[in-house]
Amino acid sequence: MVILRSKEIRVMETDEIQKKLEELRAEHSKMISKSAAAGVNENPGKIKELKRTIARVLTILNEKNQEK
Repeated sequence: MVILRSKEIRVMETDEIQKKLEELRAEHSKMISKSAAAGVNENPGKIKELKRTIARVLTILNEKNQEK
């Protein structure tokens, strides 16, 4: 999954943002369960960046909802 930047998210429609959020959350949970099962996480930076991207998407989504 490509990490999304704020500019890229802001130009999306609300429906697109919701879909991306679902994809990001699914990927995050998959990586968490994979690292828990293996015991060793091969790329902890990827999980951290996913969490930040999810937070970024949620922030922009809330901003868009407040504008309405």
